[in-house]
Amino acid sequence: MHRLKLITGVAFFYFTCMILTAHAADVAKIGIVDLQRVLETSTSGKAANSELKAKYKDMTANLKKQETDLKSMKEKLEREALVMSREQREEKDRELRIKANDLKVTKARFQREMKTMQKRILVRLQKDIMKLVEDMGKKEGFLLIMEKREAGIMYAPNTIDVTDKIIRQYDQQTAGQQ
Repeated sequence: MHRLKLITGVAFFYFTCMILTAHAADVAKIGIVDLQRVLETSTSGKAANSELKAKYKDMTANLKKQETDLKSMKEKLEREALVMSREQREEKDRELRIKANDLKVTKARFQREMKTMQKRILVRLQKDIMKLVEDMGKKEGFLLIMEKREAGIMYAPNTIDVTDKIIRQYDQQTAGQQ
């Protein structure tokens, strides 16, 4: 009788371990996504990057023009200062300070606009990508999909990296929108 209980207990333990192991193998499907790589290599990410670069180029050209105007105004004031009356010199000095302040304000506005634009584009792209990751996770039975850099992952085998799959799906999804 004691031996029968022992055999039954061992068999029960064995079958429980097999079921838990099989179940754990199904549940423990984990993946990682390198969001930065998606943003750099996807069609929409490249388009967003080009948009940012174009805006940066326009704003930089505007700033350079203002800086050049300010520099030439300063040089002109230095050359003509000796032949100007005190009132004229003070007036030109005041104009120079106003232009310098305008340039400073324009630079600050430019930086704010660029940050706002980057943030808006990044949020839009991340929202689209997160939806794709969520759909893929549900369809393919992932327990967990983490962002490679945010999660602090220092090493992960390529077998769990789903970034290329996300890039392909994202490019397919956005192909009709562009």
